[in-house]
Amino acid sequence: MLQGIVGRRVLLDDGHWHDTPLAFADGLIAGCDGPAPVGALDCGDYLVLPGIVDLHGDAFERQILPRPEAAFPLPLALADTDRQLVANGITTAFHGITWSWEGGLRGRDNAIGIRNALARLKPRLGADHRIHLRWETYNLDAVDEIADWLATGHIDLLAFNDHLDMVQARLGDDGKLRKYAERAGMPLAGFRALVTRVAARGDEVPAAIARLAGHARAAGVAMASHDDDTRAERAAFQALGCTISEFPRTAEATAAARELGSPTVFGAPNVVRGGSHCGAPAAREMVAADLCDILASDYYYPAPLAAACQLAADGVVGWAGAWKLVAANPARAAGLTDRGELAVGQRADLIVLDASDPATPRVVATVAGGRLVHLAEDLPRVTA
Repeated sequence: MLQGIVGRRVLLDDGHWHDTPLAFADGLIAGCDGPAPVGALDCGDYLVLPGIVDLHGDAFERQILPRPEAAFPLPLALADTDRQLVANGITTAFHGITWSWEGGLRGRDNAIGIRNALARLKPRLGADHRIHLRWETYNLDAVDEIADWLATGHIDLLAFNDHLDMVQARLGDDGKLRKYAERAGMPLAGFRALVTRVAARGDEVPAAIARLAGHARAAGVAMASHDDDTRAERAAFQALGCTISEFPRTAEATAAARELGSPTVFGAPNVVRGGSHCGAPAAREMVAADLCDILASDYYYPAPLAAACQLAADGVVGWAGAWKLVAANPARAAGLTDRGELAVGQRADLIVLDASDPATPRVVATVAGGRLVHLAEDLPRVTA
């Protein structure tokens, strides 16, 4: 275990930079003043910031299935994902595992496989890996099993997804529908028939949503509604105790979330790319208007780091405000009070950052739970 760090630009929980050491003990920050511990990393003028808490990331799917018919073993894919996470400053990762009626990459067997692989790999992983289960609400056959996962502590965040309308809109376009069929491992005709069967059970969906929301409340698991479109939709989920609005697709839903006190999640790629790829509100504008609480990697792990650096460099928000979007705010929304800030008693999760070029920030070192899990260059150690 690392004994601590010392730096001239350490962002503490008061939102200001400090020239100070951080001492570690038992994976926690034990002190923010006093002499630097012997063996501590000397970070010099690099920025020292809380480790990123990524509330929603599904880029691991590309490691599992880089091509439609080229699946790789889950342990290998997830170990590679872990290396990507820590190299991009992510110390807590909520994996957006979709449990859908589609099957295949987003079906039951894969969800169980990922859960089991993460459990086996845990001692070897650098980041803290958690399960953000994205339940497709028309997947009614999975309700009993997901309720059991909630009761037994296998889910850290439950999201209510409904992408059926998106798939239905492509039923007449073989080219666009084929990507869904390939992901599900089904022939096109079979997948089209599956969509029809699933849609026919729509009357059962509201009761299933209410039931799983009740199980999540009982288990103390935070909930998110995905792709809110209307004020009524956000209010209905809020009434179920589903407090997080994840990727609201309209200004109406975003405003409703703010009025209801629901933390809003936008995609960090939205910031980095200069806008949404699917017509959602521009995340940079939402940050500037104080309508965005959290930025998540979504489908690209380097994005939270890059987005926070760009927002700070461009003066949209200061460093403290930008970093809350990717650290403290997502941690609190998920019910985690032990990380997201650099303060005594918090987990020793932090990154050492070279932000000299905000367009391509470089993580020099990543510390997770007091362990040095990524080091891109030799840093001196305190000797006395």
